[in-house]
Amino acid sequence: MADIEALKKELPPFQIFDLIPQYAAQGFIDPERIDLLKWAGVYPQRPQEDGYLMMRVRVPAAEFSSATLREVANIAEEYGRGFLDVTDRQAFQFHWLTIDKIPAIFDRLSPLGLHPRGACGDTVRAVIASPLAGLDAREIMDVRPLAHAMEGTLTGNPDFQDLPRKFKMSLTATPELEGIHLINDIGFLAHRVNGEVGFDVWVGGGLGAVAHLARRLGVFIRPEEVVEVGQAITAAYRDHGYRQNRKKSRLKYLIKDLGVERFREIVETEYLGRQLPDGPPAPVARFGGNDVLGVNPQADGLNYVVVATTVGRINPDKARALSDLADRYGQGVLRTTAFQNMVIPHVRSEDVAALSEALAALDLAPKTTIRGTTIACTGREFCRLALTETKARTADLVEHLEPLTLALDVPFTINLTGCSNACTRYQVADLGFMGANRTDKDGTIHEVYNVHLAGSIGQAQRTGTKLKGAVPAEALSAYTEAVLADFQAGKQPGESFVEYADRVGHERFTPDAVLAARELVPA
Repeated sequence: MADIEALKKELPPFQIFDLIPQYAAQGFIDPERIDLLKWAGVYPQRPQEDGYLMMRVRVPAAEFSSATLREVANIAEEYGRGFLDVTDRQAFQFHWLTIDKIPAIFDRLSPLGLHPRGACGDTVRAVIASPLAGLDAREIMDVRPLAHAMEGTLTGNPDFQDLPRKFKMSLTATPELEGIHLINDIGFLAHRVNGEVGFDVWVGGGLGAVAHLARRLGVFIRPEEVVEVGQAITAAYRDHGYRQNRKKSRLKYLIKDLGVERFREIVETEYLGRQLPDGPPAPVARFGGNDVLGVNPQADGLNYVVVATTVGRINPDKARALSDLADRYGQGVLRTTAFQNMVIPHVRSEDVAALSEALAALDLAPKTTIRGTTIACTGREFCRLALTETKARTADLVEHLEPLTLALDVPFTINLTGCSNACTRYQVADLGFMGANRTDKDGTIHEVYNVHLAGSIGQAQRTGTKLKGAVPAEALSAYTEAVLADFQAGKQPGESFVEYADRVGHERFTPDAVLAARELVPA
């Protein structure tokens, strides 16, 4: 077994919560058990020897009050040097924490309905819930009750605290808009069959160094079966998943080896005790993999406004100002999205212009393209695994590109990550950048980015083409600008980048070719 497997057998992971007060009191974390802090949403941040921690906090059903956001901002300001991130799993993330402050942070989060239990570690992670739930007229059903039921029965459940690796779920109900189910271990996608509302179930999605898009289980289940089926699939993974080699411990490898038909049989016979009904696939989301940006009508005649952060980072002052705007123009409610953005729902049409103007003054304007469709991971600034800087560099990229892309008539996604772990899904973006290092003959190390082109969790349902060569960090803006300029100049009206790249050929966008045309030195 891997070392972490032995550690999990020695101490059930959620018991780390019993040890944290002791660590806080002594100001020292047992180095033999430090990895178990993940089950409490806590990681050492770079450089680990300095003793600072980062914490991920789950947001059940992705919905919270303006008062909650104010308190989250206060926590970031008081304990985390003002750093607050919205992650691409709809969570909040703090940095610069110290172990002596962790119990106090837990105490402040608990009354808010937020919690870090199972936010990391080999357990059921945050359940992605559609940020449009209960709002958009196109949705099949409101999935928030199911998301809360999932949170209550799977996440933080001791029965699922020792899975082979992390385990991710999603619940979505606007199939023509969302595609996130394709990259989760389990994806539940609501649709209608002969007028009946149910769920198409997808299993085995996961990115990382070896990417697999989810495959259909081939069933159509009723809403009241969703939690039970989720438990059964999770238990099947717990009992049958691989543990000897952590690189092959995700559900995607089990599905690959068994086949989805055999895995379904195991779930039905060993865990459910019945066969699930067959069913057709849900409709395909053409532009799956990006937020529904801007101002959008709700079914009740009000509007929801997508607030485009810049790579998920929002300082406490902006967060508190956003809370005030949600109170003034909405109903004091906000949501996080799976693309590092936020949503203010329940806005009257006569208030949209004033809200949009106020958001623009905060650099959170809802009418945007690249700012709202670009995500970046934590990067070298804090993450021990990252090889390159991400947040600041991508924010600079957004500032450079946004004025050049406001006329785009289709979404264009840029996902940038600091290593191969795909925390921000680089294989399923129009332009996916994966951080790497290049070493010169004299030993000098340079940050570069490998390019994955025209991936899609929308209509194409594929991972991107890994192009030859790499983009030097200092040429990132020039390369991306050139690709976008080519696309804007040559595309047909309504044509997506995936369609355009397929039409003109992917080799057109290799770093060497693009940078040479700009008279820059290629990687």
